[in-house]
Order: sequence, then structure tokens, then C-alpha cells
Amino acid sequence: MQGYDLGRRCTFHRLGEASSKESPPWLGSTPANRARSRSVATSRSIVSASARRASPEKASGVRRQAIRSCHKLGLEQIGLWQLHRIDPKVPREAQFAAVKALLDDGIIKHAGLSEVSIADIKAASQVFPVATLQNRYNLVDRGSEDVLEYCDQHGIGFIPWYPLAAGELAKSGSILDRVAKAHGATPGQIALAWLLKRSPIMLPIPGTSRVKHLEENVAAANIKLTAEEYAALDREGRAEYAAA
Repeated sequence: MQGYDLGRRCTFHRLGEASSKESPPWLGSTPANRARSRSVATSRSIVSASARRASPEKASGVRRQAIRSCHKLGLEQIGLWQLHRIDPKVPREAQFAAVKALLDDGIIKHAGLSEVSIADIKAASQVFPVATLQNRYNLVDRGSEDVLEYCDQHGIGFIPWYPLAAGELAKSGSILDRVAKAHGATPGQIALAWLLKRSPIMLPIPGTSRVKHLEENVAAANIKLTAEEYAALDREGRAEYAAA
């Protein structure tokens, strides 16, 4: 419960169905007064994945999955629900229509997308308001730079997954290591601080199973990088991405 109480506002992000046996049992039993002051975000694909293969489901199954998430998490409405990857075997328009129905019926308050292109965002925006976008992005992975710029221009929250990755910059003596030591911080904290300085719409979701790491991640928001530090990190990060 300490992780739940850490900070003024905590967003819980789940991948896959909330009916999974791995669902945190305390999420559904959290006192109502606490739940009202927090937001729960969940993400679901129309593709149902198993350990061996992924089989497509009908777009109408999205509603069932979202309702199941609400019940499992003890919520009347999910604050943010994201379509986790667009299933190429199901018409894109049908998937977007299913998300719009969730919004219209009040099952979810906001909707987002995951692992999509600018073209996908534009198409979805014709059907429902896209609140957030979740793509892989970090200091050394700039493959979604254009998507981030688009989100920045249109006020769409950008959720970078795998935000702590630093590649070769994680090594001792690197620019990341030097900046971290200058701030008395960990390289991971600096990687997060860089992301937060990169754009005001940035909403990193570093995963962790330990309270200590959670506290470190939250503390990264208080690290103020200088313009020179930010530029140096950005330059080295872009160079590593280009060389990959």
C-alpha cells in the first residue's frame, strides 16, 4: 500500500486484462475516498495473447474486457483506457468505434492508443478524442520522435514505455553517469529527468516491483537538469540511436 500512497496522485497502469491472476489484489479493495483521488489507467488490445500465439477477437469484445476491468479494479469508471496496439486482422474503424462506445456509455472517461503512427492517431481522432499515446521512447530510442512532436503540438499526453533504457550511456564514465554523479542521483533518475524536461506532455511509466525503486523514480521529478546537461544527454542519446 505504500506505493499507492506515494505522492499526491498515483496512476496505475496495467497491460492486458484486469482479470489476470497477476492483478494486484489490493487495487480492487482500496478505500473509496482514496480511489477518488487517484486515477487508474488500463490498456487492452483486441488481440488476445497467450504464451504461444495471439488470436484475434471481435471488436465487440472490447466492451466486455473494459467492464471486466472495472469490476476487477472496483471502479465505476476507468479514468484512462488505451487500445493496446491496433489489430491488423480487425478493421481499424471497428476498433475505434468500439472505443468510442466505451466513452459514450461512460465505462471509460478518457481513451488513448498504444504503438501507433501519426496516421493512426489522425484516423482515431476522427472517431474519438485521443487523450494519450503510448509508444516506446527513451534517451537512446528515438523511433517515435515524430509521434512525440505531433502529440506535443496537439496536446496529447505521451506515455513512453521502457523509459529507463540507456544503452551504452549506462556505462561508467558516460555522460549519463557523470550527470548522475553531479546530482547525487542514479542513471535511471537522470534518464527520467531528461524525459520530463524533453516535453511537458511526457508521462513516463517506469515499471518496478520494489518500493525503493518507486521512491527513486518519483524523486526524479525533482531533479533539475541544466540546459547544458540536457543538451549533452540529448546529443549523445541521438548519436547512439543513429548508430544502432
